[in-house]
Amino acid sequence: SEAADVLGLVHYMEVFRLFTVVELVPATSDENVTVTDTEFSSVPVRLYLPRRAPGGLRRAMLYFHGGGWCLGDAGMHSYDHMARRISNELNAVVVSVNYRLAPPHRFPVQFEDVYSVTKFFLQSKVLSQYGVDPARVCVAGDSAGGNLAAAVAQQLLEDPEVQTQLRAQVLIYPALQALDLELPSYRDNAHKPILPRSLMVRFWSEYFSSDPALREAMASNRHVPAAASELWQFVNWSLWLPEDVRRGHRPGSPAWGGEELARRHPGLLDPRASPLLAGEARLRGLPPALVLTCEHDVLRDDGLMYVGRLRAAGVPVTHHHAKDAFHGAITFLSGPLELALGHRLLNTCLGWLQENL
Repeated sequence: SEAADVLGLVHYMEVFRLFTVVELVPATSDENVTVTDTEFSSVPVRLYLPRRAPGGLRRAMLYFHGGGWCLGDAGMHSYDHMARRISNELNAVVVSVNYRLAPPHRFPVQFEDVYSVTKFFLQSKVLSQYGVDPARVCVAGDSAGGNLAAAVAQQLLEDPEVQTQLRAQVLIYPALQALDLELPSYRDNAHKPILPRSLMVRFWSEYFSSDPALREAMASNRHVPAAASELWQFVNWSLWLPEDVRRGHRPGSPAWGGEELARRHPGLLDPRASPLLAGEARLRGLPPALVLTCEHDVLRDDGLMYVGRLRAAGVPVTHHHAKDAFHGAITFLSGPLELALGHRLLNTCLGWLQENL
């Protein structure tokens, strides 16, 4: 990918996208679930409707796939498998959203796509059409999708046009902040698969821009201007991380960057891109959350800090930390890359949803 990118043959992310293409499966119904590709609010979605009698109004989930805002597809075998299980085992309508990707689409396009689908689905007439209980709808996502789910949950609270509120949010190893890319988890797991630090930095920079100056600044963690110092309290890991995670790491002063990058790329400081930047007032009133984190993951501390901040704001949080897991583990559900770990993490989410949705 790097060689092709440097030579100008193809964009770095286009090579990675080949893995997505290989994984794609058609929308095929089975004995348990009817599966169709359609559009909600002009955004492509894959819709899963359980076949068995509802016995009343159904639950529903809006799911946002991972892939660093640059990769992934609702039609990938792993996501299709996951959505089928959720739909069948919870007797739930599942809307898996194919938001636009970077490049060529940058922030806030990805957020706007998933938000418009969510608002569309939460309309009374749409919920009624699919037999969904308006009091039992959740958002969920993994990695970049967890970022989008958290941002959608926050934005819905402030939207006067939305009458139906979410019952729950499920955030699976979410990416939640772009301010500090030298958290202990970024240091501890900088070279571990599936998501080394260098790739996460590339994902973040591509989400905002193709500007190589931004990517270089983020790689050295010098991309935030001193004028944004008031936001540091929300991602200060010496305050928000548990003691056992902080141990062995010494907090330092932020290495501030210049003002120009932030002016050119305002998404850097936008809570819709970094939900951890939301103040406590914005967090209050959020629906109960399941936050799943993995020990061997650069994004571990994003999730851990959000758990602390949500609890401080009075939001009910269930935190599941998988000490033997790595980023992306929940998608290893079938085929040659099937792992018992993936099924265990998915079962954790399903069990929580059975009780809380």
